[in-house]
Amino acid sequence: MKKQGLLHPLLSQYLASLGHGDALVIADAGLPIPDGVPRIDLAYVAGQPPFLSVLEAILGEMEVENATLALEMQDITPKPFYEEVLKKLESLPKIAQNGVHFVSHEEFKQQCKTAKVIVRTGEFTPYANVILYSGVVF
Repeated sequence: MKKQGLLHPLLSQYLASLGHGDALVIADAGLPIPDGVPRIDLAYVAGQPPFLSVLEAILGEMEVENATLALEMQDITPKPFYEEVLKKLESLPKIAQNGVHFVSHEEFKQQCKTAKVIVRTGEFTPYANVILYSGVVF
């Protein structure tokens, strides 16, 4: 039995399989999942698990070099939530260097079509979605 880190076997498998530049999406409960993109559905009731907890767990195990958020998150998502997402992302060295990328929500949904996997949370906060792009550790 694993005693630390991610315990979800399928999520661990997808993280281990990511290559440089591959995309993983962490989604709220309402983001449409494109046909053909694998889904890991963690949601079990409204709000659970929360987006921020899942983001933190994944960031603890994934080398991230770029991140994309929807522009709408800046104006519609509650400010404390949005600021916490930015704080977590910008704490990563490569994101601090490159910045976070913003696209319209429609463009965000289009970019999700090329993701290796989408991880669905139970989050009910509007536009609580992020595309994380895998980096390399060397």
